[in-house]
Amino acid sequence: MKVRSATVGPFQENSYLVIDEEQRRAVLIDPGAEPERLIAMVRDSGATLDAIWLTHGHVDHIGGIAGVRREWAVPVYMHQSDLPLYERGAEQAAEYGVPFEVPDAPDEVIVGGDTLVVGGLRFEVVHTPGHSPGHVLFRRDDTVLGGDLLFAGAIGRTDLEGSDPERMEESLARLCELDDRTVVYPGHGPATSIGRERATNPFLIGLVPTVGR
Repeated sequence: MKVRSATVGPFQENSYLVIDEEQRRAVLIDPGAEPERLIAMVRDSGATLDAIWLTHGHVDHIGGIAGVRREWAVPVYMHQSDLPLYERGAEQAAEYGVPFEVPDAPDEVIVGGDTLVVGGLRFEVVHTPGHSPGHVLFRRDDTVLGGDLLFAGAIGRTDLEGSDPERMEESLARLCELDDRTVVYPGHGPATSIGRERATNPFLIGLVPTVGR
Protein backbone atom coordinates (compact mmCIF):
# COMPACT_ATOMS: atom_id res chain seq x y z
CA MET A 1 0.00 0.00 0.00
CA LYS A 2 1.13 3.51 -0.80
CA VAL A 3 -0.43 6.77 0.40
CA ARG A 4 0.10 9.95 -1.59
CA SER A 5 -1.30 13.34 -0.61
CA ALA A 6 -1.99 16.81 -1.97
CA THR A 7 -2.76 19.77 0.27
CA VAL A 8 -5.36 21.82 -1.57
CA GLY A 9 -7.56 24.87 -1.41
CA PRO A 10 -7.82 27.85 0.91
CA PHE A 11 -8.42 25.56 3.90
CA GLN A 12 -5.19 23.63 3.20
CA GLU A 13 -7.04 20.31 3.30
CA ASN A 14 -5.23 17.03 2.75
CA SER A 15 -6.59 14.89 -0.08
CA TYR A 16 -5.19 11.35 -0.11
CA LEU A 17 -4.66 8.81 -2.85
CA VAL A 18 -4.44 5.28 -1.45
CA ILE A 19 -2.88 2.84 -3.91
CA ASP A 20 -2.66 -0.94 -4.05
CA GLU A 21 0.75 -1.12 -5.70
CA GLU A 22 0.34 -4.76 -6.73
CA GLN A 23 -2.96 -4.39 -8.55
CA ARG A 24 -2.48 -0.71 -9.48
CA ARG A 25 -5.89 0.30 -8.19
CA ALA A 26 -6.53 3.44 -6.16
CA VAL A 27 -9.12 5.38 -4.17
CA LEU A 28 -9.22 9.14 -3.61
CA ILE A 29 -10.14 10.25 -0.09
CA ASP A 30 -11.63 13.70 0.54
CA PRO A 31 -10.96 15.54 -2.74
CA GLY A 32 -11.37 18.98 -1.21
CA ALA A 33 -10.39 21.42 -3.98
CA GLU A 34 -8.11 21.98 -6.98
CA PRO A 35 -9.31 18.96 -8.95
CA GLU A 36 -6.68 19.50 -11.64
CA ARG A 37 -3.95 18.78 -9.07
CA LEU A 38 -5.79 15.71 -7.83
CA ILE A 39 -6.23 14.42 -11.36
CA ALA A 40 -2.51 14.91 -11.97
CA MET A 41 -1.72 13.00 -8.75
CA VAL A 42 -3.83 10.05 -9.91
CA ARG A 43 -2.30 10.05 -13.37
CA ASP A 44 1.22 10.28 -11.98
CA SER A 45 0.57 7.23 -9.79
CA GLY A 46 -0.10 5.02 -12.80
CA ALA A 47 -3.05 3.47 -10.95
CA THR A 48 -6.69 3.18 -11.98
CA LEU A 49 -9.04 5.24 -9.81
CA ASP A 50 -11.91 3.10 -8.51
CA ALA A 51 -13.82 5.37 -6.12
CA ILE A 52 -13.97 8.47 -3.95
CA TRP A 53 -14.36 7.94 -0.19
CA LEU A 54 -15.42 10.80 2.08
CA THR A 55 -14.66 11.06 5.79
CA HIS A 56 -17.36 13.74 6.09
CA GLY A 57 -19.37 16.31 4.17
CA HIS A 58 -17.79 19.68 4.98
CA VAL A 59 -17.13 21.97 2.05
CA ASP A 60 -13.33 21.76 2.33
CA HIS A 61 -13.47 17.97 1.83
CA ILE A 62 -15.86 17.81 -1.13
CA GLY A 63 -15.01 20.79 -3.37
CA GLY A 64 -12.95 18.79 -5.88
CA ILE A 65 -15.44 15.98 -6.45
CA ALA A 66 -17.18 17.43 -9.51
CA GLY A 67 -13.92 18.12 -11.32
CA VAL A 68 -12.47 14.69 -10.59
CA ARG A 69 -15.66 12.95 -11.69
CA ARG A 70 -15.62 14.74 -15.03
CA GLU A 71 -12.39 12.85 -15.65
CA TRP A 72 -13.45 9.54 -14.07
CA ALA A 73 -17.09 8.81 -13.29
CA VAL A 74 -16.27 6.87 -10.14
CA PRO A 75 -18.75 6.33 -7.28
CA VAL A 76 -18.69 8.51 -4.17
CA TYR A 77 -19.06 6.85 -0.74
CA MET A 78 -20.27 8.78 2.33
CA HIS A 79 -22.10 8.25 5.63
CA GLN A 80 -25.78 9.16 5.31
CA SER A 81 -25.77 11.38 8.41
CA ASP A 82 -23.56 13.93 6.66
CA LEU A 83 -25.79 14.28 3.61
CA PRO A 84 -27.36 17.55 4.89
CA LEU A 85 -23.87 19.08 5.19
CA TYR A 86 -22.90 17.78 1.76
CA GLU A 87 -26.03 19.28 0.22
CA ARG A 88 -25.20 22.66 1.79
CA GLY A 89 -21.75 22.77 0.19
CA ALA A 90 -22.53 25.80 -1.98
CA GLU A 91 -24.00 27.64 0.99
CA GLN A 92 -20.95 26.84 3.13
CA ALA A 93 -18.65 28.03 0.36
CA ALA A 94 -20.56 31.30 0.03
CA GLU A 95 -20.27 31.88 3.78
CA TYR A 96 -16.49 31.55 3.55
CA GLY A 97 -16.18 33.32 0.20
CA VAL A 98 -14.47 30.40 -1.54
CA PRO A 99 -15.15 28.97 -5.03
CA PHE A 100 -17.17 25.77 -5.18
CA GLU A 101 -18.60 23.50 -7.86
CA VAL A 102 -21.66 21.55 -6.72
CA PRO A 103 -21.09 17.78 -6.98
CA ASP A 104 -23.70 15.16 -7.75
CA ALA A 105 -25.22 13.32 -4.81
CA PRO A 106 -23.13 10.50 -3.28
CA ASP A 107 -23.63 7.11 -4.89
CA GLU A 108 -23.07 4.75 -1.97
CA VAL A 109 -24.01 4.94 1.72
CA ILE A 110 -21.47 3.66 4.25
CA VAL A 111 -21.90 2.92 7.94
CA GLY A 112 -19.59 1.98 10.77
CA GLY A 113 -18.46 -1.63 10.48
CA ASP A 114 -18.52 -1.69 6.70
CA THR A 115 -15.51 -2.97 4.77
CA LEU A 116 -14.35 -1.04 1.71
CA VAL A 117 -11.96 -2.58 -0.80
CA VAL A 118 -9.50 -1.07 -3.24
CA GLY A 119 -7.57 -3.67 -5.21
CA GLY A 120 -6.52 -6.21 -2.60
CA LEU A 121 -6.62 -3.73 0.29
CA ARG A 122 -9.44 -3.89 2.81
CA PHE A 123 -10.38 -0.95 5.04
CA GLU A 124 -12.74 -0.88 8.00
CA VAL A 125 -15.17 2.04 8.16
CA VAL A 126 -15.28 3.42 11.73
CA HIS A 127 -18.06 5.87 12.58
CA THR A 128 -16.50 8.69 14.63
CA PRO A 129 -19.10 11.44 15.10
CA GLY A 130 -18.37 14.69 16.88
CA HIS A 131 -16.83 16.96 14.28
CA SER A 132 -19.86 16.12 12.16
CA PRO A 133 -22.72 13.63 12.63
CA GLY A 134 -21.57 11.24 9.91
CA HIS A 135 -17.82 11.58 10.28
CA VAL A 136 -15.95 8.33 9.63
CA LEU A 137 -12.38 7.16 9.39
CA PHE A 138 -10.89 4.41 7.25
CA ARG A 139 -8.60 1.94 9.01
CA ARG A 140 -6.32 -0.79 7.72
CA ASP A 141 -3.94 -2.47 10.20
CA ASP A 142 -1.75 0.31 11.60
CA THR A 143 -2.91 2.99 9.15
CA VAL A 144 -5.81 5.40 9.65
CA LEU A 145 -7.19 7.94 7.20
CA GLY A 146 -8.74 10.05 9.89
CA GLY A 147 -10.39 13.12 8.40
CA ASP A 148 -10.92 15.87 10.94
CA LEU A 149 -11.06 13.76 14.09
CA LEU A 150 -7.45 14.06 15.24
CA PHE A 151 -4.63 16.37 14.17
CA ALA A 152 -1.01 16.66 15.24
CA GLY A 153 -1.38 18.53 18.52
CA ALA A 154 -5.06 19.31 18.07
CA ILE A 155 -8.49 17.89 17.20
CA GLY A 156 -11.29 18.83 14.84
CA ARG A 157 -13.63 21.69 15.65
CA THR A 158 -16.80 21.03 17.62
CA ASP A 159 -18.42 24.45 17.22
CA LEU A 160 -19.79 23.88 13.73
CA GLU A 161 -23.27 22.93 12.57
CA GLY A 162 -23.93 19.33 13.58
CA SER A 163 -20.88 19.11 15.84
CA ASP A 164 -21.16 17.48 19.25
CA PRO A 165 -18.36 17.83 21.84
CA GLU A 166 -19.49 14.85 23.90
CA ARG A 167 -19.58 12.52 20.92
CA MET A 168 -16.21 13.91 19.82
CA GLU A 169 -14.72 12.88 23.15
CA GLU A 170 -16.20 9.39 22.75
CA SER A 171 -14.75 9.10 19.24
CA LEU A 172 -11.32 10.24 20.43
CA ALA A 173 -11.47 7.68 23.24
CA ARG A 174 -12.12 4.96 20.65
CA LEU A 175 -9.14 6.18 18.67
CA CYS A 176 -6.97 5.91 21.79
CA GLU A 177 -7.65 2.17 21.81
CA LEU A 178 -5.40 1.74 18.78
CA ASP A 179 -1.77 0.72 19.02
CA ASP A 180 0.75 3.51 19.60
CA ARG A 181 2.40 2.68 16.26
CA THR A 182 -0.77 3.46 14.32
CA VAL A 183 -0.13 6.22 11.78
CA VAL A 184 -2.87 8.80 11.36
CA TYR A 185 -3.22 10.74 8.10
CA PRO A 186 -5.38 13.73 9.09
CA GLY A 187 -7.51 16.09 7.07
CA HIS A 188 -5.22 19.01 7.88
CA GLY A 189 -1.57 19.21 8.87
CA PRO A 190 1.16 16.56 9.01
CA ALA A 191 0.75 12.84 9.62
CA THR A 192 1.18 11.70 13.20
CA SER A 193 0.85 8.59 15.36
CA ILE A 194 -1.45 7.49 18.15
CA GLY A 195 1.50 7.14 20.53
CA ARG A 196 2.80 10.64 19.83
CA GLU A 197 -0.62 12.22 20.25
CA ARG A 198 -1.51 10.24 23.35
CA ALA A 199 1.72 11.49 24.96
CA THR A 200 1.67 15.13 23.80
CA ASN A 201 -1.73 16.20 22.51
CA PRO A 202 -3.47 18.25 25.23
CA PHE A 203 -6.86 17.02 24.04
CA LEU A 204 -5.87 13.37 24.54
CA ILE A 205 -3.81 13.51 27.73
CA GLY A 206 -5.91 11.93 30.46
CA LEU A 207 -8.53 10.66 28.01
CA VAL A 208 -9.63 7.16 29.02
CA PRO A 209 -9.96 4.64 26.19
CA THR A 210 -13.39 3.01 25.92
CA VAL A 211 -11.91 -0.48 26.39
CA GLY A 212 -12.86 -1.74 29.80
CA ARG A 213 -15.60 0.79 30.46
